[in-house]
Amino acid sequence: MTRASGPLAAALDRRTVLLDGGLSNQLADQGCDLSGGRWTGRVLDEAPDQVAAAHTAYVRAGAEVLITASYQVGDEPALLRRSVVLAARAAEAAEHEVWVAASVGPYGALLADGSEYRGRYGLTVRQLADFHRPRIEALLAAGPDVLALETVPDTDEAEALLSVLAGTGVPVWLSYTVEGGRTRAGQPLTEAFELAAGVPEVIAAGVNCCDPGEVLPAIALAVGITGRPAVVYPNDGSVWDPATATWHSPPDPRPWPVAAWQRAGARLIGGCCRVGPSGIGDLARTLPGGPPGSAGEDAL
Repeated sequence: MTRASGPLAAALDRRTVLLDGGLSNQLADQGCDLSGGRWTGRVLDEAPDQVAAAHTAYVRAGAEVLITASYQVGDEPALLRRSVVLAARAAEAAEHEVWVAASVGPYGALLADGSEYRGRYGLTVRQLADFHRPRIEALLAAGPDVLALETVPDTDEAEALLSVLAGTGVPVWLSYTVEGGRTRAGQPLTEAFELAAGVPEVIAAGVNCCDPGEVLPAIALAVGITGRPAVVYPNDGSVWDPATATWHSPPDPRPWPVAAWQRAGARLIGGCCRVGPSGIGDLARTLPGGPPGSAGEDAL
């Protein structure tokens, strides 16, 4: 089967679309070395077949959107284009429709010091736009179906990203990383989602790389303010400690209230850090149109 031919936005008008899970944890499970500042970008550069294998694992789990390995890649056009090509090949080999979302990670991700969970880098909106513009141009040249403006920690960076894309007609989703009902930089989510309201390029807005408990209230704000479907892909509930570069698992993990997320307006649902193919497979079985035995109202 060929890669999904129709616009993702049209699909969201009809049903929930399943995203993939965390790329870094899957690459680690495949035995890849993610040490150093480039993280998944290192694997993209040194072992692209491993990235392709990770994408394929998510396709087999039922993912309908593959997010590229460009999250932590700077202004390296060849690598950025490669990330889209690898995801597109996995999509084309799938037995179901699969879209490719080119990841546009935040400026802080390239600092490799946890800055994407703080924001407020000391740069102006214009400086941030100048940083992101060549990355976005290189990704678009490879022909993804949508851009994932993801793990955005503050409104300055969101404003910068949207300014680069203004008037292009390129479909994007805007996804903040949040804590305590605010952006990681501490701004109200009402202010954050207002930036996306009325922007024709934005096909969905929401949150990712956050605790699952942050999702439901964020959906209500995202949908209510933007009038667009919500995109949500939280972590598994673990907490990242940048000082020790380790994850701390939740003492009492709770099921995800996926049906409630859908009722609130989530139409792009998946997982971020520490959610692997098995978790995406479980999620697929809770969504309408999933594999035989789908439970519909179950939670992940």
